[in-house]
Amino acid sequence: MRRNSKPFVKREEEAQHRINDKISAQEIRLVNEGEEPKVLTLAAALEMAEAQDMDLVEISPNAKPPVCKIMDYKKFLYNQKRKQKELKAKQSKIVVKEIRFGPNTDDHDFNFKLTHARKFLEEGSKVKAFVFFRGRSIVFKDRGEILLLKFMQELADVGIVEQLPKLEGKKMIVMINSKKK
Repeated sequence: MRRNSKPFVKREEEAQHRINDKISAQEIRLVNEGEEPKVLTLAAALEMAEAQDMDLVEISPNAKPPVCKIMDYKKFLYNQKRKQKELKAKQSKIVVKEIRFGPNTDDHDFNFKLTHARKFLEEGSKVKAFVFFRGRSIVFKDRGEILLLKFMQELADVGIVEQLPKLEGKKMIVMINSKKK
């Protein structure tokens, strides 16, 4: 036997729309496909829905009188979820990969980071490359800009420059978007 004395109650899903007996208005406007909307009493509309073995669903509760439609509510919810799932699947997430340089980056390090950036752009990601100036190295702003311009030029075949080198605080940033979509 169960410990707590409460009986087992099946949890009902929270309905987004009021259906059948949950509709509180006395008069409703019934909308059907291919017919003119008509104002009926709630009881008459519920009888029509029951005769068709369907549900009476309140579509627009704030209207005067509220707008209702006769439909299969479970099927309606299923189709709604399916549409949302399809929309979510079609969404593309933009991934931004960062590549960090110093103002005195050597050729070998530059080429190493360039190959990684090329790979990221071919995968369809965005690349945010920046030169980080530490301490007094901020006096080498021109070196950082030259480095980023060279970086952009090397990646011109696989990427489109979205933002030219711009100094923000201690970072000089450039954004490169993938050509491949």
